[in-house]
Amino acid sequence: MARLLFDVPVPALPVIGEEALYPVRRIFCVGRNYAGHAREMGSDPSREPPFYFTKAADCLVPGGGDVPYPPATANLHHEVELVIALARPLFRAAPEQAGSALFGLAVGLDLTRRDLQFAARDKGRPWDLGKSFEHAAPVSALLRAATAPEAGAVTLTVNGEIRQKGDLADMIWPVPELLAHLSHYYRLGPGDLVFTGTPEGVGPLSPGDRLSGGIAGVGELAVTIVAQP
Repeated sequence: MARLLFDVPVPALPVIGEEALYPVRRIFCVGRNYAGHAREMGSDPSREPPFYFTKAADCLVPGGGDVPYPPATANLHHEVELVIALARPLFRAAPEQAGSALFGLAVGLDLTRRDLQFAARDKGRPWDLGKSFEHAAPVSALLRAATAPEAGAVTLTVNGEIRQKGDLADMIWPVPELLAHLSHYYRLGPGDLVFTGTPEGVGPLSPGDRLSGGIAGVGELAVTIVAQP
């Protein structure tokens, strides 16, 4: 019988009130899903079709904690987001079908090497170096939920000062529509996380910064940026 050459850890998230972990196989992210953030990034927040990028599953930082400042950047940014975890397959779904696929909700940080992202964007290249790197996706423990909230305060403080403040009701594409749209490009299913976009107020981070993100009715996430070992 064939065996694996290496033991590779499986990224997984804790689930509130449970011993079992939620294994993560893929991380999808939607870009510019809040009008204010679209404007601060220099884009028109009209309701054009959403676009996506991905992070590798090993970007996950389960439950938050210490995050090393990443290499090859001088402009690391924070983006606090509602994260959706899926429990059932979803393919070519309608919005009214998408909600039934939910496993749970979490608070996430889409950490971004903004200088590398912009350099790639300006040359028409993929964003991978700016978005997908070790420790780029801190995510809180999952809260089991059958539906995604339509509204709720979204906040992020850095060293006790408010940096981001918005509401889930401000999403250009609400969760059911977003999941349905994404399901026309991928066969979504258990183990998939979807970052749903960030409010305005994104900004730079430095070693020593303490971040606290929260979404009303979902949870909280605490992260400290530390120097590279």
